[in-house]
Amino acid sequence: MMASTKKQTPKAVKAPKGRKAAQGAKTGKAAKSAKPVKPAKTAKAAKASKAAKPAKAPGRAVPRNLPFKKNQQVVYPLQGVGKILSIENRIFKDKKTPYFIIYLEVSDMTVMVPVEKAVGLGIRAIVSKKEAEKALNFISEEYEAAPTDWKLRYQMNLDLLKQGSVIDIAKVVRTLYHRSKVKELPILERKLFDNALKLLVDEISFAIGAKKGEVEQLIFGKLEAELPEKLKAPTAAARDDDDDYGGFEEDPEEAEEDDEDGIDY
Repeated sequence: MMASTKKQTPKAVKAPKGRKAAQGAKTGKAAKSAKPVKPAKTAKAAKASKAAKPAKAPGRAVPRNLPFKKNQQVVYPLQGVGKILSIENRIFKDKKTPYFIIYLEVSDMTVMVPVEKAVGLGIRAIVSKKEAEKALNFISEEYEAAPTDWKLRYQMNLDLLKQGSVIDIAKVVRTLYHRSKVKELPILERKLFDNALKLLVDEISFAIGAKKGEVEQLIFGKLEAELPEKLKAPTAAARDDDDDYGGFEEDPEEAEEDDEDGIDY
């Protein structure tokens, strides 16, 4: 008998299993998605690309070299001692403008002052303890008699308060106090004296670290230290003959700050 011959069929190739299969799949995928590597930009190309970007919107950042800093105590002329709460950019006339945000304790008011105009408006740092003591001693020094024309006195003393130095404020207090012992002050001068006294007490109390009531007593003690005995007793003298102040009014521009210079919240 002849032996039967069997046909040999080729075996099917099995797909790779496990980690090898996964690696093979990744390799094939990577080969398909591979992209040509872009050449690195040269220095000139990078510079040209940077220059081609659109410019930033117009505006100014808060300057670095500032006359005052956050949380600093400052003196605002005719307003008193204030504290800088923050320094912020605000939009004014379509421009970003840096402002000092100042809280005034005496009037319980918060104001915004342009940084670039703060010094020009007379805003300054509180004086040192030594300068405060100098102002207190100045009060008890000899002084020149004030002009008899109260309108002239008023303008002179108002100008001193606008200048805002602690010595100028002390001079106004001293002048009007001694004048009140000779003749009763007109209404506007009495208000000016009260305002000057408040400003002086406010700053000196911060400078020497004392309570305002104690500083006020100290000031009046200095004022009466060199006062002649005949002037220490209160007088009931009438006002000056030329005290016709019915038509005299404060300049509105002096009473109110320009919105561009100081803005109230």
